[in-house]
Amino acid sequence: QMADPFLYHTGERSQYGCLGHEVQIEHIKAYVCRPSFFTDKAVIVIHDIFGWLFPDIRYIVDLIAGHGYITICPDFFKGTDPWKTTDHWADFADWMKHHDPMKVDKEADVVLKYLKEQCGAKKIGIVGFSWGGMAVHHLMLKNPQLTAGVSLYGRIIRDSEERYDLLNPTFFIFGEKDHTISYDQITLLEEKLKQYCKVAYEIKVYPGQVHGFAQLKPEDMKPDDKPYIEEARKDMIDWIKMFI
Repeated sequence: QMADPFLYHTGERSQYGCLGHEVQIEHIKAYVCRPSFFTDKAVIVIHDIFGWLFPDIRYIVDLIAGHGYITICPDFFKGTDPWKTTDHWADFADWMKHHDPMKVDKEADVVLKYLKEQCGAKKIGIVGFSWGGMAVHHLMLKNPQLTAGVSLYGRIIRDSEERYDLLNPTFFIFGEKDHTISYDQITLLEEKLKQYCKVAYEIKVYPGQVHGFAQLKPEDMKPDDKPYIEEARKDMIDWIKMFI
């Protein structure tokens, strides 16, 4: 039986009144939030296993939009069911076979086209959480249209040496107490990036933090974790601002 990768209990999330709206882009739905002024800068947010409707991810979209970016979270599951808190972890490996974070290229292209043609975006970055963090790592190796990326606690795939030649600046955020990602894996990632990566990158581990820590809404945070959550978010936004 697989360990539950989420030590926080998602069922106790407070509700969230979204600031944005939903759109249909070709074969996928997406949640979009725009700043109050015109901008040609955009950020794609890739959700975790709980999907594009999960309140925490919409909160993050609104948060990034508040910093002056057209921000969009597409449904990378293309209308199929996200993982639910009532699902059994024994079935997780099978669910992942049908929700592969390395098979997001087509959806990314559709969203990039929409941002450029419908929203006038010229510089586009990408941020992803957990499942989405894995997808960001993949896309930053494949898609040169993405100016910068932030991967938050995406499990580290080490299937080839080609996993480290990033095309554009990428920031990797991890929690020290994330039991889905070992410290050895993070150390190896750092060594390999040093060896192969020709663009700016950074890896940062936040003390005492578990998987999923950076997505929590303020009312769901524990006081001890709050400074690290806020620091991770500030670091994420600073990375975006540096390159986009």
